[in-house]
Amino acid sequence: MKKLSEEQIMARAGAIQLVFMDVDGVLTDGRIILTSNGEEAKSFNVKDGHGIAMSLRAGLKIAWVSGRKSDVTRIRAEELGVTHLSQGEREKLPIVKRIASELGVPLENAAFIGDDVVDLEPMQAVGLAIAVADALPQAREAAHWITGAKGGHGAVREVLDIILQARSSG
Repeated sequence: MKKLSEEQIMARAGAIQLVFMDVDGVLTDGRIILTSNGEEAKSFNVKDGHGIAMSLRAGLKIAWVSGRKSDVTRIRAEELGVTHLSQGEREKLPIVKRIASELGVPLENAAFIGDDVVDLEPMQAVGLAIAVADALPQAREAAHWITGAKGGHGAVREVLDIILQARSSG
């Protein structure tokens, strides 16, 4: 996909009403820690969390779409007030289409932040496709914009700050 100029990114970002994001590798650094008793741990960036909370208060809709099912992800979504959470579905595009339709948001007014090949179809379907800095080459190639930050290290906050800025100035 053709990378967009900063001006083009800001124009598209200003029209975004709904932001979809993958979880592992986008909201986290991709590591999953399993303890000897089988408990799972993930590390979420507090700045990303604050950006999500601010975005929701500003009226931006947020949806998490993860191919992997995890109680830790559900708990973090609940903490932040993310009510649109889909887990355990390998085919993400039907989920993205369903949620956008339920919320009355055209896909051209949606963004998707991804990092892996399972994110390619939804990235290609939305108005603003974003890959985190350490995404796989295929995801970076499919993106309009690649963040400066890596997944789990403020990439989501970077995206949300730009979208909120563009929405307020547009």
